Amino acid sequence: MEEWRLIDLDVYDGFMNMAIDEAILEARIKGLVPNTIRFYRWNPSAVSIGVHQSIYQEVNLEACKRLGVDVVRRITGGGAVYHDFEGEITYSVVVNENHKAVPSNVADSFVALSKGLIYALNRLGLNAHHGVLHCPSIFIGGKKISGNAQARRRGFILQHGTLLLKVDADKMFTVLKIPPGKTKERMIRSVHAKVTSIYSELKHNVDFDEIRDALVEGFEKALNIKLIPEKLTSEELKLAKELKETKYSKKEWNFKF
Repeated sequence: MEEWRLIDLDVYDGFMNMAIDEAILEARIKGLVPNTIRFYRWNPSAVSIGVHQSIYQEVNLEACKRLGVDVVRRITGGGAVYHDFEGEITYSVVVNENHKAVPSNVADSFVALSKGLIYALNRLGLNAHHGVLHCPSIFIGGKKISGNAQARRRGFILQHGTLLLKVDADKMFTVLKIPPGKTKERMIRSVHAKVTSIYSELKHNVDFDEIRDALVEGFEKALNIKLIPEKLTSEELKLAKELKETKYSKKEWNFKF
């Protein structure tokens, strides 16, 4: 069975989290590391925006500053996401595009690389499935529990996404801007109608270690691999720190649109 590297559940701020994901991608492109899966959390809580989005249009910067919430631009697409320290585990996968487990069709590749989440949720006793119209997303009973995004660079893929443990809709729409013509109350009702979480579905809390174990098993099953826990290399850590300082924490990157 093929072995992939596992960077086990760790906690960083938003700038470092995005820097590490890009550093792993660059190390994989250079052949310095194997295909890699990483699990992580965000402390402090953060908002990430898609690579082509405008912070000014998507984020309430005053509220983020007041609440101590980071704001960072991803290199992947998709929309603005609130990442709650207590309410989410994020995963990332870095793999070569021509890997046997990765379909050539982009939509199908999203499904293949996030199927580990479905197996993990099944292991926790939940019946999850990919969306029909929104294939990068995962649903339980018609409600979204995971969103996913991708970047491709020189024949390699970075895919990362969320797994919601709980949802703080009030804080979400305090730090995210309300669309024109809508109210915060309406947006909160919409979240409760369209979004769910592990805690909401199970009606009780599950500790992070149990979810982490389910994720490991889920990705191993989905990709027919064995995950080997390892640390980031010194080269990855050096590049991640450089990317954090010169890119992800800089206005030139985060406010480019």
